Amino acid sequence: MRKIETQMNSAIRSRRDWHSGNTRVEITEDNTAFVYLHGNKIAEVDEIGVRLFDGGWQSVTTKSRLNAICYEFLSPFFGVFQKNWTWFVNVQLDRTNPVPFYSGIALNV
Repeated sequence: MRKIETQMNSAIRSRRDWHSGNTRVEITEDNTAFVYLHGNKIAEVDEIGVRLFDGGWQSVTTKSRLNAICYEFLSPFFGVFQKNWTWFVNVQLDRTNPVPFYSGIALNV
């Protein structure tokens, strides 16, 4: 995990606003963490789970940030991967039957 992603996850966990480079975390009044990359929302993290967005850019950096969030707040078994230029999400512990990624997909703890 990249240093910026470790700092991002720390800000989310401690529920504090933070930014560095192209990544920003904003905490709302209801304690939901919104994560932005280049000004585009890529994730929402609350006590129920995580919602993932691509922010209109299915880039390597977006995928890396999303995977760092999944690893920290869900499980190492959850995450976004790419096959034949199409994004998928692992949503099961045994990594079988990944689902196609769509912006706004909700993953619960």
